[in-house]
Amino acid sequence: MKEMGLDAYRFSISWSRILPNGKLSGGVNDEGINYYSNLINELLANGIQPFVTLFHWDLPQALEDEYGGFLSPRIVDDFRDYAEVCFKEFGDRVKHWMTLNEPWSYTYGGYVAGFLAPGRCSDWQNLNCTGGESAVEPYLVAHHLLLAHAVSVKLYRQKYQASQKGVIGMTLVSYWFVPVSNAKHQQNAASRALDFMFGWFMKPITIGNYPHTMRSLLGNRLPKFDKMQSKILKGSFDFLGLNYYTAIYAAYAPKPNVGKPSYLTDARTSLSSYHNGIPIGPMTGTKWIYMYPRGIRDLLLYTKEKYGNPLIYITENGVGDTENASFPSKEALNDKGRIEYHRRHLSSLQTAIKYVSSSFWNNLRLLYFRFSFSIILLRSSWYLTSLIFWLKYKNSR
Repeated sequence: MKEMGLDAYRFSISWSRILPNGKLSGGVNDEGINYYSNLINELLANGIQPFVTLFHWDLPQALEDEYGGFLSPRIVDDFRDYAEVCFKEFGDRVKHWMTLNEPWSYTYGGYVAGFLAPGRCSDWQNLNCTGGESAVEPYLVAHHLLLAHAVSVKLYRQKYQASQKGVIGMTLVSYWFVPVSNAKHQQNAASRALDFMFGWFMKPITIGNYPHTMRSLLGNRLPKFDKMQSKILKGSFDFLGLNYYTAIYAAYAPKPNVGKPSYLTDARTSLSSYHNGIPIGPMTGTKWIYMYPRGIRDLLLYTKEKYGNPLIYITENGVGDTENASFPSKEALNDKGRIEYHRRHLSSLQTAIKYVSSSFWNNLRLLYFRFSFSIILLRSSWYLTSLIFWLKYKNSR
């Protein structure tokens, strides 16, 4: 990384590696502390700033077994305790903290569609889940994720921020949603889709409550914040980490007349990468990513206008590129598709910056962007290049 001229490295700490049983009462793993401390020291010695995520979906199994993990409010205090260990041990050197990475992905994958741990969803969806209720559990899990974030930020600000001089935030992911037409009801559908993915988390940490659309459509299925919870949520970030990969078409969908409720249909929006048989952008080597560079510009400008002009770091952006296993390395590295993906997204990002710089917004504050590329191996194929680095392996070891 030093040879490439990188000046920052984003990584996640494993909760279980710090607290093997998930709780302070179970003891702290000194070997885990030493591992991350050595990593941080080595990064700094090479002029690379660590950007640290506290939770990237690897919940300690002990807490899942004891009380259902993020389905229980008990998780909030345990997460705060884990966060404090990290602040104490690493905060003298770590100046950029992210409490959660993509809470939407964790909630959707784990409690709506069941393809991520703990693999829960409604049985009537026939997705071979381990149990669950997709009309209720995702909203409960998201609620506890938000509260865990809020109490950890409060703790950091009260006990550590002044002396350690760091900043803390959260990383969110979102598609950009494109209405299938300019009709008002189609534009409203796209807006609702944004609220149910991005606003679900962004609105509470900005104003202390969920989007109006969610409160209106979900009723009692959406948990409520009490006054104290709302107070500590409001403004609970110094910066926003933003992950963007692709966009998707959004169309109005009426309330289902039959069937049971689920997050999948709650927004009353139909989502698709195609409209009238035409994809929203060129297909890529990652099957769910269609190249739509304008989306990163639109999402950034939307966030600036709707959510009070926050400081934003682009924490993930990129695409995997499948390849033929027989390709020689030199040919595989000539990945023009990924080069074009990055070029067009950087160009769109530049357009957003220029637009902001030439506009007279009420508060006259400009957005700051730092574009970084995460090092991720996307396992849609045993042979696949991803983002900046090319990795090739023949088995799962």
